[in-house]
Amino acid sequence: MSDSDEAPGTRAAFHRQHQAQASAEAQRLLAQREVMGGAWLSWVAAQLYQLSPPPYAAMVRRELQRLAQG
Repeated sequence: MSDSDEAPGTRAAFHRQHQAQASAEAQRLLAQREVMGGAWLSWVAAQLYQLSPPPYAAMVRRELQRLAQG
């Protein structure tokens, strides 16, 4: 299936459309870790909880995890 054949409402299309934004959001959240210290974990959890729609929040969470590990 090529990009042109893909239905616009598919999971892959959503992922491709929002990947850059999710990555930028994850970088923004991670940048606050040193600034906030021990309060960061509960803060970032609250930030992730507020993101919508849930598939986008999951993308940000996965990207945040990837960035934190590497």
